[in-house]
Amino acid sequence: MPDGDRGRLLDGTHHDPHAVLGAHPVPGGTAVRVLRPYALGVTVVADGVRTALADDGDGFFSGLLTGARPAAYRLLIAYQGAEVDTADPYALLPSLGAFDLHLIGEGRHEELWTALGARPLTHQGVAGTRFTVWAPNARGVRVIGAFNHWDGTGFPMRSLGSSGVWELFLPGVGEGELYKFEITRPDGSLTRRADPMARHTEVPPATASVVHASTYEWGDAEWLARRGTPAVHEAPFSVYEVHLASWRPGLTYRQLAEQLPGYVKDLGFTHVELMPVAEHPFGGSWGYQITGFYAPTSRLGSPDDFKYLVDALHRAGIGVLVDWVPAHFPRDEWALAEFDGRPLYEHGDPGRAAHPDWGTLEFDYGRKEVRNFLVANAVYWCEEFHIDGLRVDAVASMLYLDYSRESGEWSPNERGGRENLDAVAFLQEMNATVYRRVPGVITVAEESTAWNGVTRPTHEVGPDGFGGLGFGLKWNMGWMHDSLQYIAHEPVHRKYHHHEMTFSMVYAYSENYVLPISHDEVVHGKRALVSKMPGDWWQQRADHRAYLGFMWAHPGKQLLFMGQEFAQGAEWSEAHGPDWWLLDPSYSAEPDHRGVRDLVRDLNTVYRREGALWQRDTDPGGFSWVVGDAAEDNVFAFLRFAADGTPLLSVSNFSPVVRHDYRLGVPGDVPLWHEVLNTDAVRYGGGGVGNPDPLKAEPWGAHGRATSLGLTLPPLATVWLRPV
Repeated sequence: MPDGDRGRLLDGTHHDPHAVLGAHPVPGGTAVRVLRPYALGVTVVADGVRTALADDGDGFFSGLLTGARPAAYRLLIAYQGAEVDTADPYALLPSLGAFDLHLIGEGRHEELWTALGARPLTHQGVAGTRFTVWAPNARGVRVIGAFNHWDGTGFPMRSLGSSGVWELFLPGVGEGELYKFEITRPDGSLTRRADPMARHTEVPPATASVVHASTYEWGDAEWLARRGTPAVHEAPFSVYEVHLASWRPGLTYRQLAEQLPGYVKDLGFTHVELMPVAEHPFGGSWGYQITGFYAPTSRLGSPDDFKYLVDALHRAGIGVLVDWVPAHFPRDEWALAEFDGRPLYEHGDPGRAAHPDWGTLEFDYGRKEVRNFLVANAVYWCEEFHIDGLRVDAVASMLYLDYSRESGEWSPNERGGRENLDAVAFLQEMNATVYRRVPGVITVAEESTAWNGVTRPTHEVGPDGFGGLGFGLKWNMGWMHDSLQYIAHEPVHRKYHHHEMTFSMVYAYSENYVLPISHDEVVHGKRALVSKMPGDWWQQRADHRAYLGFMWAHPGKQLLFMGQEFAQGAEWSEAHGPDWWLLDPSYSAEPDHRGVRDLVRDLNTVYRREGALWQRDTDPGGFSWVVGDAAEDNVFAFLRFAADGTPLLSVSNFSPVVRHDYRLGVPGDVPLWHEVLNTDAVRYGGGGVGNPDPLKAEPWGAHGRATSLGLTLPPLATVWLRPV
């Protein structure tokens, strides 16, 4: 062969090895060329005839087969102490079709995981694995793995033109094989990279990708058939947030499937939200610094094991949300950063690429292939793993060019503003694509600013000239910050902060909201929820219970992080998870923690039963203040209304005194009311103050209504009442 081809193959810089290696017609027959370093000899077997190839040095072997090019042949490769019988990968046509390449080039391949990565299949009658990778700046790419002792010299990939995709089909390589891509950078140096599209990985800290083909058979058809009916905005939606690796430390996905669904179902939550499960090298990042966007973490098992967990939750009637992190990725040299020697997934401008807060890199949302990588990834989790929703992390950091940047560290967009127009377009495309392809799923934005139209449809243009971002729900960070700030004050001072609990209703219907008490609020010195409360232990637990009662009655959906359902006093640590021992009856005869868990169970039970608490969550007509200005009393009272008009009265008393005959105006068409929940009940660890008998509405005007109730308000408690 020409010296140029020989040198480029050995250097790993050949863009078309199939043009040189394999079988090619020449005068007098068919020339066969093979590159297998360390081989002692190579024999071609074609039509029952064996032809030994000449050793040309440097691992090259060649020979001439007389007659026409054989339809198929095999290679017998002799090594020290072993012989390998294989089809010749360089005798095969490209295993990726033109339509796939067209869609990749357009940035519109919505099933990108079926085209890129490692995919076991049968190609031209040969069983093996197709390896494909997008690396447009590479001078050459080779496949390395355990199957070639991590020496890619004999396994160069071919470039598939302007798509930037490299491809190689390897016969005999299958499920479970470890692999990486060895990339020759533009400067000629080599880098070994995990597959960005890998569907399975080694257990960290090992970094190789793993060939995977799912064989899982789902059992959740009934769940999927009714998912999304009714729409989430008109359905109960209470979420238990879980860090899988620490919920019960040491459990695998399949072991979690035996415990988590039953626990969540018993407490009455409608959904779990899993902190990121995509592969990540550093456990202390809690999954928020991802290197394997298409691979569930191998720490807890295989991708099929994760499917087993999702399936078990669905069969228990529990929806599954996962945290999805398209805002950034870590700089690990074996992963996405400067993947092919130049900025590829990250922005080409270093100032735009570097995330100012987390030491990570931001995606280049303006590059169509990168946008395609992320949009397809969102679809992948919903379609392949039957995920019911994506909670999108750190949306605000994506939306603003000046996020955490000082003046002079960013440049305005083409409109002269600070909005990241590429990120806006990406989020709109992601949401539109997911909702179109996977009916019944929900996307949820963690967005901490007042961006207009986070949950507005993408086709509806707002006063700012932007279409909506298209999310289904948005975390209400304002409510969370304000209410936690209020509850942390001593009761004697709360009257000066009364507005912090009422202000949320000024904007409650500007978006479709989730009220989140998430992992972020119980780490890094912020203290656990019960420990934020002032006073002694009794008062802290009472405040904790009253706060949860207020939260569950407030318009919006609910989210509670694990451990807060039983008033864990210590901050969460991923090293040991929740303090389950607090629930052991031998720890305490008093229902300190078990009582709070019983309350959460009852909150969810009554919540799901009472349509007033969720049927009109996005309708201002579903809410009415009874008294929102009782600052001196630390009292908040409001009505929620079901679709048929049935009311529910929620009253919170955030003072440590009992208030007798506290008069509240109520609708005149309801003669009798009774308590359906009281956070001061003895079984929850409270004092048992309340209204055990039905209350009769009396013709005494109050709060703009002709009739009223005289209630007993327990201290540091929330009570719910409904018509008898």
